[in-house]
Parts: sequence; structure tokens; C-alpha cells
Amino acid sequence: MSLDADWRADLDAVDAALIDEYQSGFPVEPRPFERVAREIAAETGVDIEGDEILDRVRDLRERGVFRRFGAVLNPPVIGSSTLAAVRAPDERFDEVAEVINGYRQVNHNYRRDHEWNQWFVVTAGSRETRDAILEEIEERTGCEVLALPMLTDYYIDLEFPVVNGDRFARESLEETAVSATRISENARGDLTPLEGDLLLAIQDGFPLTSTPYADVASEIDAPLDDTLAAVERLLADGCIKRIGCVVNHVVTGFTNNCMVVWDVPDDELDERGEAVGSLPYVTLCYHRPRRRDQDWEYNLFTMIHGREAEAVDAKIDELAAEYLPFTHERLYSTETLKQTGARYEDLVADGE
Repeated sequence: MSLDADWRADLDAVDAALIDEYQSGFPVEPRPFERVAREIAAETGVDIEGDEILDRVRDLRERGVFRRFGAVLNPPVIGSSTLAAVRAPDERFDEVAEVINGYRQVNHNYRRDHEWNQWFVVTAGSRETRDAILEEIEERTGCEVLALPMLTDYYIDLEFPVVNGDRFARESLEETAVSATRISENARGDLTPLEGDLLLAIQDGFPLTSTPYADVASEIDAPLDDTLAAVERLLADGCIKRIGCVVNHVVTGFTNNCMVVWDVPDDELDERGEAVGSLPYVTLCYHRPRRRDQDWEYNLFTMIHGREAEAVDAKIDELAAEYLPFTHERLYSTETLKQTGARYEDLVADGE
């Protein structure tokens, strides 16, 4: 699905505020749309009520601008996750993809223009389950698996200021706050029963009602106050990355992206990673291990999402010239083979 090229011309100031300013930071309180209405009214001067804000969010979701409304969860914190790749022979490419995509723990799989041509993400409740899946994929496909778990998160988010004319994500921002966050391969969320139930209830989004948290509380048979407190805890712990309106970046024009892998001296990794992660046009920046026994020398990964391939390429050139003067490769995504959210039934059950 794609929207007409001038779809943004149909949006007013309230729509623009919803799309660009409420992808995160959505209020955690009993009637959040009333708070949002007051904030947008103060910003735009438009007298608007919470029910109309709710109707606009529904409309934007139906039009495809929003994929969903709710929480963006953080699989590597809740369970054990890894990026992986295989070198699938051209004549068996579809067969290999079918095997990989058949695992419910595989939530992303992309064809990339590289020797390692299928890149997928496995997320499980424990490292043991994750690694068993990788071994099984290797056995069933006959393809060696390159496993690259995230070791340090410098910056990861996919918020897109889509109403303006930015050529790439976050172009108009000056800088982003970053920090080097270590990720454990043995992560288990240590969730309470209430938190586990909550994650399962919200993994596909919040109800689009005037009382979304109360509706979730009713679904999991928990008091509203306890549910709100659990949401706040999961946000503070990083199990929930953000709450808001999740934009469909492909539908809204950010159709070009490139994963760039860099060979950064190990003693410069944190300094370089934090510097690059703070750049507004870098949407993802993280450290993954080298695998020299598999001829994989790269340890820093970055991604840039843009409207035009030329703008993305220009920014990669800028990165290489000014911030990362090291050997690198550009792995362009050429086909989406699978794209779903991680399924938290497995993470919660296996992590107990």
C-alpha cells in the first residue's frame, strides 16, 4: 500500500502534530486522549476534544499512515535476540526463505545485496532456545548461519518526522541523545505475572478507545492503577521503548534504507558509536561481534532510512568521510521476505 504523493496536503495542523509529535511520549493515564487534546490545542490554537483526537488517530490508521497505536516493545531486553544471515544459493533462495520464515521466533527477514543475502532476526525467551533455532536452521537448509547478537545499543529508534519535507528520518533534528547500553545475550525480562500478562495483551497495540489502559486492565483482570504502574515500570526498564502512534515509514515515503557495516578499531568503538548514533539522520547504530572465523570483520552497524536512494547514499558518504573513515560495506535491502512483531507468548513462557 502507498499513499498518493501529495497526501500530506490533506493534513491540517492537528493531524501534523499527531503524526510527528506523538510517536512517543503518549500519556500513561486513564484518559490519555484528553491530555493530548489539551496539548495540541495549546500548540495549534485549535479548540479540540479528546474524542476528536481519537477519531483522527483511527482515521490515520485506516489510511495506512499509522501501522498501529500502542507500545513499541524491546525484544532484546525482554528475551534473547540476534540478527543472523545465511548465504542462500540463488537456485534455493525461496526454499531457504520458506524454512527460515516458518519459525514464529523469526520476525524479520530481508534479502540484501551481498554475499550473505538473507538477513533475519530470531527472538526467543532464552539464549538456549534462540541458539537451538539457529542450529536447526543450519541443519535444515544446509546453509552456514552467521549469528550477530547485539552487544551494545548506541541508538535504535524508528520515529519518522513524516509531515515535513525531510529526505531522511529525523533530518530536521540537530542531534539525538545517545548512550552506550550493553545488551546481555542471556537477557530475561524478570517479569512479574502482571507484567507478562500486560505484554501479551499489548503486543499488537492498544485498543483505540478513550480509555485504552482501562480496557487492557480489564482484559488481564488487573486494577487500573496497577496496570498503569506496570506500564511505567516497563518503560523505565526498557522493556517498552515508547508508547504512541507507530508510523508506517514505507507508506509515508521512507522507502529506501541501507544497512552499513563498519570495521571500527575496538578501542574507538564506543566513542565512534555514540558520536554516530547522535547524528539525526542515523536511525540505528549498534555494536555486533566480529566473526573472523567466518570472514566477518565488521563490528559497527548503522542504518539510514530515506525518501530517495540518492539522499541515503550521500549521508553514507558523509559518515565515511567525516565520522567513520574505515572499511565498510553497504548492504541494501532489495526484498522484504518477512516482517512481523516478535511474539511475546514465547518470550514470556520460555523466560519463566
